[in-house]
Amino acid sequence: MQDEIYSIYHLTIDPANFDAFKSLVDTIVEATSEEEDTTTYEYVVNADRTVVHIVERYRTSGLLPHVQQTFSPFAERFLALAKIDRLFVYGETTPEIRAVLDGFGAEYLTPFAGFTR
Repeated sequence: MQDEIYSIYHLTIDPANFDAFKSLVDTIVEATSEEEDTTTYEYVVNADRTVVHIVERYRTSGLLPHVQQTFSPFAERFLALAKIDRLFVYGETTPEIRAVLDGFGAEYLTPFAGFTR
């Protein structure tokens, strides 16, 4: 996880809002796909469409531009459709990153063993 940050957002949504949420997410994913320092950006949903997870992986330098530039124009609409219940952040963060992610209730976990291939 050196020079990388992973995060998992746990969201809850009203299943009646899922189609509107998915349409918005499709737009966000398209915009995010242009970010050079975003290496993973995936949304997954449970069977009854009440829980969504966002799995994200960034080169450390890519997280703030994603939140502040790419996601920001969509944030109000996104948060009207989904509630962020939990946010887990893995990897070495900076004070600037924490200042932004703290607003989402982030819980930070630091790696201490393991590997990535």
